[in-house]
Amino acid sequence: MKEKFLGGLLVFLGACSFGVLSSIVKTAYKSGYTLGQVTGVQCFFGMLILWGIHFIVKATNKNKVTNKHKKSSTKKWHMCAVGIFPGLVGICYYQCVQLVPASIAIILLMQYLWISVIIDFVIFKNKPTPIQLVTIITIIIGSCLAAGIFNQTIKLNLTGCLFGFLAALMYSLFITTSSNIGNELPKLEKSALMITGACIVTFIIFPPLFFFEFSIGDKIYQLGFLLALLGTVLPPFLFSVGIPKIGISLSAILSAAELPVAVTCSYFYLRESVYFNQWIGVIIILLAIALPNLKHLKK
Repeated sequence: MKEKFLGGLLVFLGACSFGVLSSIVKTAYKSGYTLGQVTGVQCFFGMLILWGIHFIVKATNKNKVTNKHKKSSTKKWHMCAVGIFPGLVGICYYQCVQLVPASIAIILLMQYLWISVIIDFVIFKNKPTPIQLVTIITIIIGSCLAAGIFNQTIKLNLTGCLFGFLAALMYSLFITTSSNIGNELPKLEKSALMITGACIVTFIIFPPLFFFEFSIGDKIYQLGFLLALLGTVLPPFLFSVGIPKIGISLSAILSAAELPVAVTCSYFYLRESVYFNQWIGVIIILLAIALPNLKHLKK
């Protein structure tokens, strides 16, 4: 039971880390940087940080390498392939934010909740519990309130909606594959391999011309480092440790913490107006996240 509680806490913290990203990305766009530059710098720094930490840890523990980790080396290419999904999440979601209101983009991304439950049921035959179904419905209702869609006139862009749905699908596939592939690998190595895959797919779509366009002291690198730390380094590592402990469906529910954090950051960091019904939505989501975990907290 302690393992499940720890796993849930790690997934929750990873989702909170993701929630900060939208405020940083908006800052980057306001500074004139493009989608390709933002996603490229984020993935590149994330890859450098994770491999750097991995090799440092490996060097300090070189006499403690287990046969289990040696035997799992054949799965490294599989983990690079899994990295395609987090890479595409960033590209699709950041593109969605450019084409539709941020509130709609967040709601579209939140559709990963029911997509993840369907994938878990169809592929792994894990039937969702009644409380999980109630929780998901509650979170979607809270998402509509927290996103503030009732406070503005909304004009939908079909292309933007498509990118938002694709981001939700890629996020669901990331949660699913991260839970079931490469669990024999050391967690740092697993995360580094995934982000290497994400970096490769990002550079294929957006060639890394920023290496030649900006000086080393440019603001894009400062923002990119923050995006890498909070969006590329911490969440995949926390998810790779936490998701196998609690399963896909519960992980998807806990990951909904991203939206309340995004709303809170927009209020305190970007100084954006947040209406009363949005805070009600935030509270509903937090209560819904706590609901499936009450039995673990009691024990």
